[in-house]
Amino acid sequence: MVREKITVSTRTLQWKCVESAADSKRLLYGRFILSPLMKGQADTIGIAMRRALLGEIEGTCILPPYVEIVDNTQHIASLTEPIELVIGLQIEKNRGYLIKAPNTFQDRSYPIDPVFMPVRNANHSIHSYENGNKEILFLEIWTNGSLTPKEALHEASRNLIDLLIPFLHTKEENLNLEDNQHIVPLPPFTFYDKLAKLTKNKNKKWR
Repeated sequence: MVREKITVSTRTLQWKCVESAADSKRLLYGRFILSPLMKGQADTIGIAMRRALLGEIEGTCILPPYVEIVDNTQHIASLTEPIELVIGLQIEKNRGYLIKAPNTFQDRSYPIDPVFMPVRNANHSIHSYENGNKEILFLEIWTNGSLTPKEALHEASRNLIDLLIPFLHTKEENLNLEDNQHIVPLPPFTFYDKLAKLTKNKNKKWR
């Protein structure tokens, strides 16, 4: 068995691409590392990055003519006789996967459940060294060809940072929500109610 060897930074936190491949026009692969990390940090970052890669990157389900077509061999329709075929496409940009409502096709439209996920899959793994005190995070990314794994990594990181920036403010922001407010009902039990219930059940158990 041949062990893989890579060179990593021992002091400054750095990332780099250690492997990339193109299986086809619609399947690109990239493998990245981030190191050095303290024990436990690799799992924290890896889980968050995987969720951001799969759920926080926007994609377009149908591409218009002015956007580069990833795969021009993609099958659209089969004609059994010479007729004029006119197709109107509704272009949408979103995130994740949406399920369209059922349609009776009376308006001659055919709804398609769009997949706005340029990242097909993402995995993370951890390598420990220095008696388990230091870690290397490995990120594997597969994309559909509309963007490279490196581009997906950058966009997911940027989106994840944007989600956390509000917590960097030392004070809560009092926003003017008169024209844009929504009342959210809270769960029936608060934290202290649940804590009291758990304590009560624990005391009953030990009697």
